[in-house]
Amino acid sequence: MDFLRAVVLGSIQGLTEFLPISSSAHLAIFPKFFGWDDPGAAFTAVIQIGTELAVVIYFWRDIVTIATGWLKGLVSAEARAELEWRMGWFVIIGSVPIVVLGLLFQETIKHEFRRVALIAVALIVFGLILGFAERVGLKNRPIEKLTTRDAVLFGLAQACALFPGVSRSGGTISMGLLLGYDRRAATRYAFLLAIPAVLGAGIFNLKDIPGQANAYGTGPTIVATIVSFFVGLAVIHLLLQYVSHKSYAPFVIYRVALGVLVLVLVATGTLSSTVTVS
Repeated sequence: MDFLRAVVLGSIQGLTEFLPISSSAHLAIFPKFFGWDDPGAAFTAVIQIGTELAVVIYFWRDIVTIATGWLKGLVSAEARAELEWRMGWFVIIGSVPIVVLGLLFQETIKHEFRRVALIAVALIVFGLILGFAERVGLKNRPIEKLTTRDAVLFGLAQACALFPGVSRSGGTISMGLLLGYDRRAATRYAFLLAIPAVLGAGIFNLKDIPGQANAYGTGPTIVATIVSFFVGLAVIHLLLQYVSHKSYAPFVIYRVALGVLVLVLVATGTLSSTVTVS
């Protein structure tokens, strides 16, 4: 049964990590639908390593190009005039807010932030923000137009995802649309920006997995991580194709509908809002 849960949750992680609907919200809510314990913040952070490895595989050419250009820029003035040098710094700068806030509020993230009613509210509120950004954003700036100011704003938006229900991709994509970037540019940068933060958080939380007293120990966590990698790899490709031609409106509708459903279930006592993770 533990490994069945791992496959289900790994699939949920892979399906929802890159869509702007919050994977952490789904990993907190859906176990309650099945009567399972909350897998917890550590499990959630670690299995995200699988989906971020999918990003690394999918964007490996971009990553190598940016990393190489940034390293060359450390010693070459000519290289510092190239986009790759700037993109390297933009990813570093954009990663700072979530790292700092994640370390400062790690205990709150593990417990208080995982109350289902609060997650449902975040799904609704930030879903509406995504809808507003989709509606008013000019969507005409390519990623080559990225600036230091915008990198900081992207980073602050990503940091909001420390609260389950916000969505890391949803927050950064919303910010990108509000700043005028086109959907594909905002989505690609959201994926690249997430790599240092997610891999760092996953590695940092590895130490907590063997000590978990619930059903989400080392073995199930490994299985869930592997499943999330393969499912996530497929979702990245499909999402980038989708956003090239279509809007995020269906994801807005889904977020609001799920949030309202969860609030109704909590209000009627059908679903508990308390945290049950060990």
